[in-house]
Amino acid sequence: MTIKKVMTIAGSDTSGGAGIQADLKTFQELGVYGMTALTTIVTMDPKDWHHSVFPIAVDTLETQLETVLSVGIDAMKTGMLGTVEIIELAARKIDENKLEKVVIDPVMVCKGEDEVLNPETTDAMREFLLPRALVVTPNLFEAGQLAGMKTPRTVEEMKEAAVKIHEQGAKFVLIKGGSKLTTEDKAVDLLYDGKEFKLYESEKFETTYTHGAGCTYSSAITAELAKGKSVYDAVDVAKEFITAAIQQGFRLNQFVGPTWHGAYRGGAVTEYCEDCE
Repeated sequence: MTIKKVMTIAGSDTSGGAGIQADLKTFQELGVYGMTALTTIVTMDPKDWHHSVFPIAVDTLETQLETVLSVGIDAMKTGMLGTVEIIELAARKIDENKLEKVVIDPVMVCKGEDEVLNPETTDAMREFLLPRALVVTPNLFEAGQLAGMKTPRTVEEMKEAAVKIHEQGAKFVLIKGGSKLTTEDKAVDLLYDGKEFKLYESEKFETTYTHGAGCTYSSAITAELAKGKSVYDAVDVAKEFITAAIQQGFRLNQFVGPTWHGAYRGGAVTEYCEDCE
């Protein structure tokens, strides 16, 4: 059996829950071989968990991309890109290598932060990445930004945003509503293919331990696409994967709790116990 290879172009979350760390854990759990091109390093202040972002030089990023692409990949995803220059570089590499299974996760903020990292990158995403995306996976805030409208709060508003985003070139638009839709009693995501809408629903969990959920969701889609699944089937698996991961999310410290990537295959979170030995 040939192991499928995937690439993530994203930032490093030093706390381990999101970014390339979440991507690689997800790839491993779903049986594909992950490779990385690092765009930024994100650290957190231990006193208040405020995020600091340290960009990687663009020429260093390009050499990373050349390394990965020389091996060959079956699918790729993007996460935190950070600058217009990096977005343009990613688009150029997609074209040069004729990459088709491209998942764009349009990361605009660090979880726990309110400000868009670089507002000008939204326009660059619209121009350079959406036309090259097989699937784009915005959350509600990102969907509103890409669609040029207020943040969707209902399924109907999600549909409106999905249409606007699809018109900008993405073949499939998956808006991750999750548990943020107050009008729904389930965690709801919406997939739009330009003709029809499909809802993906799961149990809604009352938890704040969701750090890295968006990265994990898009990574699972990427892994399944690499294995030959259709977009619809890839989202099916990814929805099950992220639902299990959120259900078993855990407290990392007083500020944050990540999802648990081993949950989908039945790996439960266990706590170390000195008295249990």
